[in-house]
Amino acid sequence: MFKKIGPGVLVAAAFIGPGTVTACTLAGVAFGYALLWAMLLSIVATIILQEMAARLGIITQRGLADVIKQELQTPWIRTTVITIIFGAIVIGNAAYEAGNIGGATLGLEALFGTGYLPFYPWIIGGCAFILLYIGNYKILEKVLVSLVLVMSISFLLTAVITKPDVVQILRGMFVPSMPTDSLLTIVALVGTTVVPYNLFLHASLVSEKWKSSDDLKSVKRDTYISIALGGLVSMAIIIAATTIKGGEVNSVIDLAQSLQPLYGDAAKYFIGIGLFAAGVTSAITAPLAAAYVANSCFGWKVGFKHFKFKLVWMIILGLGVIFMSFGIKPIVIIQFAQIANGILLPLIAVFLVWVVNRKAVMGTYSNTLIQNILGIGIIIVAIVLGVKSILKVIGLF
Repeated sequence: MFKKIGPGVLVAAAFIGPGTVTACTLAGVAFGYALLWAMLLSIVATIILQEMAARLGIITQRGLADVIKQELQTPWIRTTVITIIFGAIVIGNAAYEAGNIGGATLGLEALFGTGYLPFYPWIIGGCAFILLYIGNYKILEKVLVSLVLVMSISFLLTAVITKPDVVQILRGMFVPSMPTDSLLTIVALVGTTVVPYNLFLHASLVSEKWKSSDDLKSVKRDTYISIALGGLVSMAIIIAATTIKGGEVNSVIDLAQSLQPLYGDAAKYFIGIGLFAAGVTSAITAPLAAAYVANSCFGWKVGFKHFKFKLVWMIILGLGVIFMSFGIKPIVIIQFAQIANGILLPLIAVFLVWVVNRKAVMGTYSNTLIQNILGIGIIIVAIVLGVKSILKVIGLF
């Protein structure tokens, strides 16, 4: 079964980035185990949408943007939708890439101190560049599997050494509650887990790895197991953070410093390694997803090693490194990215549910009634959260 593990791991690696680590940390510090249900809900929603994207990828052997382009018959609608998708994914990923590299930088800072701080973004960018430039899917997959395992073990061990209350954990997972001022934290937990660009990334990578509908069972198993394990890691971060009493926590490094008096230097290194792995894996997948979307939007039909494909991820990766190296904080771009993602998730979810229901596209593998009910429910939640996140960014919420 281990040999059949594939793109699902990359999806898990993509959503467990520094943003997830920080959001989960703040959720645990501020609300204890009370918001574990929100993370559980996010994971279920992610599994449902990613399974649809993966099924689309293996049955059609094309990316999500390719299928949307083909199925939209009206030229101006097709052009408008593809432009929105391309702009939001590419510009949004460029902004978030800086955060990914910044997160990995914090991991190195926890491990090695601040003596070489100016060089950390370039080291991380160099690692990501080499892995992406090699252009070998199998090598990239093995490296990311290894990093995700390191990351998962780091956070799970950190959660275990905090000796959590199992009864309270179960209550937090299965008894929904909304403590005072927790709404925006819930929005952050859901928003950082159900990532729009992962739907494009997953469909494209599935079509790279598997070529026959006979492999659909392997695709589904890969999706369910990988994302569930990713959710377990996210929950472990929340659980580990509940041990911090009082004080203000602005990053996961504060979590490591708060655990140090109780558990020694080991907690610092667990968090440092985990955050480094989270940053590097997301720093690889974000440019890769942008390249796949550009490939589909412009109809290039090129592979990993083609210059056009490489150029897109080089630009995304380069912008992330530059923003971090010179201390540039792309606040305006990040705000745009948040607004774009707020609009993009329900939009992409609508198109995804639409195309996987089309018999002309999916044949006998189209959605069941239960899958449609769940999909529509997710779309409604995504619209509500998207509106709230937009209002929050522009200061009206």
